[in-house]
Amino acid sequence: MRLLVFALLTCLSLKAENWPMWRGTTGLGISTEKNLPLKWSATENIAWKVSLPYRGNSTPIVWGEKIFLTQPLEEQNERALICMDRLDGKILWQRTVKYTDTERSHRTNPYCSESPATDGERVVAVYGSAGIVCYDLNGKLLWKRNLGKIQFEWGSAASPVIHGDLVYVYRGPDSNSHLLALDKRTGKTVWKLDDPPVKVVGRTDGFKNNKDPKWVCSFSTPILVGAGKREELLMSYPGNMAGINPTTGKLLWKCEGLNPLIYSSPIAGEGVVIGTGGYFGTTVAVKYGGKGNVTSQTLWRIERTANRLGSGVVHKGHAYILNTNGIMECHDLKSGKVLFSERVRGSGAKQESWSSMIIAGDRIYVPNQSGETIVVRASPKFKLIGINELDSALTNSSLAASDGQLLLRTHKHLWCIGKRR
Repeated sequence: MRLLVFALLTCLSLKAENWPMWRGTTGLGISTEKNLPLKWSATENIAWKVSLPYRGNSTPIVWGEKIFLTQPLEEQNERALICMDRLDGKILWQRTVKYTDTERSHRTNPYCSESPATDGERVVAVYGSAGIVCYDLNGKLLWKRNLGKIQFEWGSAASPVIHGDLVYVYRGPDSNSHLLALDKRTGKTVWKLDDPPVKVVGRTDGFKNNKDPKWVCSFSTPILVGAGKREELLMSYPGNMAGINPTTGKLLWKCEGLNPLIYSSPIAGEGVVIGTGGYFGTTVAVKYGGKGNVTSQTLWRIERTANRLGSGVVHKGHAYILNTNGIMECHDLKSGKVLFSERVRGSGAKQESWSSMIIAGDRIYVPNQSGETIVVRASPKFKLIGINELDSALTNSSLAASDGQLLLRTHKHLWCIGKRR
């Protein structure tokens, strides 16, 4: 009997989904969960909530019975990685890095906006100019790296990605921005790739007279995709999208046409990758798996789009994007045709969104800055199926999904929503 119970519990634990980094296992915002909650409020369908010591924009990650969250402690000049019990949110351990030098950032972008990443053996946290740290799941320091300052007026936010034996870290925005691959066991640099040169294609805000740079920056977190017999690391750079050999750091291809101001990560699926620019920027789609300069193979390009900070999702031939102003768009993946463009909730600053989408089955979930989570049917015909508010709590974080529950970090709390499977 004991063996039978153990086998059943093991089977259930294997089916429970971990959320090991920002935007999940694939980095594409795709959840395999089939019973995520549809309706909740601050007092309904909440498993627990815990207070946080200071505001923050990072997203929690989940591995087994542990939750990991990066947290600025501004009064102490510290940056923390917090490990919490999945059952009730109780803090199991907390590790901090002291950093007293001045580091510039935008008032809406507190330190530690980078989400952590884990492979189930180690957890990596990136702290901008304060460096990179790696612990085992019990909080033992395995290695740390000081990679110098990131100097940009709006700070940094790109999250680490663990894949195979490597940790990928984008060191930017900065005048010397670059992508690093580190050995996940030692933290030693395996390869480094500088940003490709910026080339302006057409009208692009952020440049004066289409020549002189005003804002040249990317906050993009790289994503990994399979392209035939090879893997590619995809990045949205200022002015470019690129495919990179994840083992060697060699630039495989690039597609020009993005504007120089990039907030979001690329979104990909079904052989297509889409890069979205920031304020009055551009949206560019191209097939990945190419070679050299593939700009002439651009599938579609739209100029002067609305501001986009969050990353969207690709699903069954369509791309879904939520603009910062709260208007959701559905594009045909191959042609870029807009199939719908709808305001999902009211108007005004309260309904603005900086968060990235996740999709589970045919449901798209995305929070807005008021702490509401909007649920929309993944369909070329717009259908709003849920609006769930948490006490008008400000959030710029994205959702994590695991074992039938959602985790959402607001500026004051970490919320666990729904019942465990």
